[in-house]
Amino acid sequence: MKAEFTAIIEAVPEGGFWAICPEVPGANGQGETIEETKTNLRQAIELILEDRKADVLRGLPANVIQDTVMIG
Repeated sequence: MKAEFTAIIEAVPEGGFWAICPEVPGANGQGETIEETKTNLRQAIELILEDRKADVLRGLPANVIQDTVMIG
């Protein structure tokens, strides 16, 4: 899946950075560098979306239609 999300990144007074993604509540990351912080945020977003998808698909009837939609 390819998608684009917003990363809000702030410097931490103790050193390093932390980030959140406003489009995916609960997704956050931290790291010593901005790139490390973005990588950790990306992983958090992927895990949350995978978990939400698995949760929704669990127990669905066999005859449901599963398709894709494009946004943007």
